[in-house]
Amino acid sequence: MSGGEQQMLTISRTLMGNPSLVLLDEPSEGLAPKIIEQMAEAILAMKREGLSILLSEQNLHFARLISDRAYILEKGRIRFSGTIAELEANTAVRDQYLAV
Repeated sequence: MSGGEQQMLTISRTLMGNPSLVLLDEPSEGLAPKIIEQMAEAILAMKREGLSILLSEQNLHFARLISDRAYILEKGRIRFSGTIAELEANTAVRDQYLAV
């Protein structure tokens, strides 16, 4: 199976347990762009069904697609907490923590 298929299978197996919260750790890591889009669509479908999702992700574009809130952690401390819109509007935080 491809990496994307393995990721989707793992999430599917988790959902069989009917959880109320799912923790996704870097679900887009190593995936082709097309598979990342499919993964985002699947996560959005889970959100629409009322499932709570905690996402740990370094791919900011992917996180923007599916997240309502963002937290930036540095050395175990929360350096930013807010909505995605607040993060996008905060140039100081973006420049300090999200610039390449």
